Amino acid sequence: MSADVRPIAESELPDWLRAVHTGFLTATRVTDSDVAQRATYNDLTRMQGAFDTDTGACVGAFRSFGQQLTVPGGAAVPVSAISNVGVLPTHRRQGLLTRMMQAEFAAAGARGDALATLIAAEYPIYGRYGFGPATSITEWEVDVPRTGLDRRLPAPLDGGRIDLVDRAEFRRIGPVLHDRVRAGRPGAVDRGLRWWNLATGVEEMSHRPYKEKFHAVYRTAEGEVAGVAVYTADDHWTDAKVPRNTVQVWDLLALTPQAERALWHFLCSIDWVLKVRTGYRAPDDLLPDLLPDPRSAAVVTSADFLWVRVLDVERALGARTYETPGVLVLDVVDGTGPAAGRYRLDAGAGVCVRTDEPADLRLDVSELGSLYLGGRSAVRLAALGRVVQERPGAAALADAVFRTARAPWCPDVF
Repeated sequence: MSADVRPIAESELPDWLRAVHTGFLTATRVTDSDVAQRATYNDLTRMQGAFDTDTGACVGAFRSFGQQLTVPGGAAVPVSAISNVGVLPTHRRQGLLTRMMQAEFAAAGARGDALATLIAAEYPIYGRYGFGPATSITEWEVDVPRTGLDRRLPAPLDGGRIDLVDRAEFRRIGPVLHDRVRAGRPGAVDRGLRWWNLATGVEEMSHRPYKEKFHAVYRTAEGEVAGVAVYTADDHWTDAKVPRNTVQVWDLLALTPQAERALWHFLCSIDWVLKVRTGYRAPDDLLPDLLPDPRSAAVVTSADFLWVRVLDVERALGARTYETPGVLVLDVVDGTGPAAGRYRLDAGAGVCVRTDEPADLRLDVSELGSLYLGGRSAVRLAALGRVVQERPGAAALADAVFRTARAPWCPDVF
């Protein structure tokens, strides 16, 4: 079997979307509403399809879109975000993804994108295209009776207050709060109009109908919105008519540790609730240690999350800041893309340029992607044989230069 790889036409959007649903095992049909949403929010010039040359059917899908990625130092860097990637099981292992990825890298270079991002559904696939896992997530399940909190007492609000608001109010205040929070968290990405519409039920996907949610807003003593928690709860009772409910947190944003503490304590104080599932949090989230008994929060998920692909080393490394000054010469290996070469990073000046100087570290571009946001250790990668020290102590210097005080975190699937 053979297939053509090319940008799709608008008339091919239903077939393309059907291929996405089939690849992700989410649905067997698409609705007019699904197609209309895609036509409204997605750029057809950045949507590729692989089409069987015999049947004309779409057998592979690929999409990219513009995204703002917060990097260490707080800059919002324009990147190419990749999503909806899949090849039907009937056409796997024929190089279709490779062809679509190569076309995207060429287009990203023409656009001037320094980085590409994605959420890897499967770990083994994307390293061979130069992506490296750059952030991680952890999910906890809190056994509320074990927390040590006295639920008869109010949450510590530090002079502020918590109010429950409707989704219209959340739709109003959420985007402003999110933009403020993401500015201070490397790894966070922007949320577009469609994200907010889906999150508040203004629109929905046929295979993922909107479920009503609760919205708790924390305001400071001065009335400033400093945090929000979005959650649902099940309705589980024992045979003896005893409520044993679980709260599922879908989103929790906080500008300050005070707001974060107040919201978690509020969630753990709701009557009838025995467990709180936290959703995907940063691995260094404050939550366990905000509780009198941190062991009441058990880890249920710990995994890689956002993957980064460096396309333009000079621009990418020059876009972020570094907490420790130092000079490193990096020999970057890139077998499938444009990043290969030797680069001199002056972390104190925040400048990266090509050089002929002897290398301090030799590494694949995928490992550079893992180091980029500060969430991975060069010393550990060297111990694993994925980074080669050409100068003793270079990996330790790289850790001091690249690592950040708080772990990078991307709250959002895309």
